[in-house]
Amino acid sequence: MSEPQIVTFGCRLNACESEIMRAHARGRGDLVVVNTCAVTAEAERQARQAIRRARRERPRARIVVTGCASEISPARYAAMPEVDSLLGNRDKLAPGAFAPGAPRAGSEEAPAAGFEGRARAFLRAQTGCDHRCTFCVIPYGRGPSRSVPLGRLAAEAHALAGRGFREIVLTGVDIASWGADLPAPMGLAAMVRRLLAAVPELERLRLSSLDPARTDPQLVALFASEPRLAPHVHLSAQSGADMVLKRMKRRHRRADLAALCRALRAARPDIAIGADLIAGFPTETPAMHAETRALVGECGIVFAHVFPYSERPGTPAARMPQVDKAERKARAAELRAAAAAARDRLWPRYRGARAAVLMESATEGRTEHFMRARLAAPARPGRVVAARLLDRDGETWRAEAA
Repeated sequence: MSEPQIVTFGCRLNACESEIMRAHARGRGDLVVVNTCAVTAEAERQARQAIRRARRERPRARIVVTGCASEISPARYAAMPEVDSLLGNRDKLAPGAFAPGAPRAGSEEAPAAGFEGRARAFLRAQTGCDHRCTFCVIPYGRGPSRSVPLGRLAAEAHALAGRGFREIVLTGVDIASWGADLPAPMGLAAMVRRLLAAVPELERLRLSSLDPARTDPQLVALFASEPRLAPHVHLSAQSGADMVLKRMKRRHRRADLAALCRALRAARPDIAIGADLIAGFPTETPAMHAETRALVGECGIVFAHVFPYSERPGTPAARMPQVDKAERKARAAELRAAAAAARDRLWPRYRGARAAVLMESATEGRTEHFMRARLAAPARPGRVVAARLLDRDGETWRAEAA
């Protein structure tokens, strides 16, 4: 029987959920699952292309489409002749979801599963979002914010650590809002502290993207006091211009981002900071773009995940005056170049430093700061190797076992 094929687009949460679906799809016949993303028009285009390719390559397979794009625009995907069925985001993680002819599963249970062949595991802490940024359709695909209770998180983290994973990435749509919807509300900082205490065998915990408006002093302080919390943050910044942030309906301003980055560096001077940034948002002027480009340097954003703005039908931003698409791409390239300049300025401080490299292959892996490192001597994938950083080869550090 053919192994199920899982094709994944989009965020780390989708990647995490795809691994859970992979485990549930085994033994369900000749099956292809396409887990779609709706963040950009390009992500949707690639998903439709993958669906057509899957039908050409596996003509007898049952093709199931799930994820945010099919949740938001079900008729569009159901009309594709290659598609056999759609599965909603609220149903796709149930154990029986991929049985032929199965009814809607109606379950969001997500036990720790999958991740075979990966160096790190993802732990789904939360899904959905209660905010309505003017450019974003994800709340329509994911629904309101829903948190996984701490007890279940601890059990799943313990199971993953027991399977040999040395690093777990805590993921969700808006993990900074974790706990607000629970019967006994709790903040993300308290959850991380308790999770690490409950799973002492876990060597490293990494956080996925954080909303600056909900990244509180308690969480910042945790980077100073908890050595197992990876010194790496990725902020959902989106822009460095106040007018753009206001029109995006974000809940932070430029000064908040700058203050948060200063606080993070005060708590953990070696911390590596990344950010999501949108280039060419509607009404963004060259001066507003310049503010964002300057913020990258001011905050030392070394990992920039840059999107040229993509119109999403039905969103308020799609009705605003648009920036020329070629200009969006040019501005995106400038933001990526600004992040590269920040790396050139900040990364020399790591030369000669000790690092813990989680091996992703026999010779390459990621440090606790999420920098890529290449070791001269091979090591077993999944192992954490104590190393010393020697010098940079492009975006990769040459390192030797320490």
